[in-house]
Amino acid sequence: MTSPPSSGEEGGITLAAVKGAHGITGEVRLKLFGEGLDELRSHKVLTAHTDGSTLTVKKLRDDGKGGAIARFDEIGDRTAAERLRGNRLSVPRETLPPLAEGEFYHRDLIGLAVVSDAGDPVGTVCALDNFGATDIVEIEKPDGKKFMVPLTNTAVPEWNDKRLIVSADFIEG
Repeated sequence: MTSPPSSGEEGGITLAAVKGAHGITGEVRLKLFGEGLDELRSHKVLTAHTDGSTLTVKKLRDDGKGGAIARFDEIGDRTAAERLRGNRLSVPRETLPPLAEGEFYHRDLIGLAVVSDAGDPVGTVCALDNFGATDIVEIEKPDGKKFMVPLTNTAVPEWNDKRLIVSADFIEG
């Protein structure tokens, strides 16, 4: 399942996050999401989540550690690069290729109502993670308590754009 994390921008999909400055000329280190560097290379303009500013990709290369090093036209020195630390970088959803059957973006599930397979309200999807084996859905109950459920057919037999159904066997008290 292709699943960049949610972005805060309406309609935007996060492809990377700025980890910090790299060198003194304004380059930044990026943590990559989704399909990685090749996907990011296909976009020449990214949006920074903190202020909605656009960043024009001037240069992009692999960092050899699963991330990337980027230079943007608008960032000319290390100080400006450091100010980008923590920014999520997104692109408009419509600029991405169509998703295949069973694929989704994290932002599609965040905020969905969660119900049991018996139809009882459970809470709301508040986060998605992947620790290596499969995607994990974090659900917040009305009392504020949270629990996690693997995004497998056994635990989550169905979801759509309105709700996510969780098997009662996976719902924590």
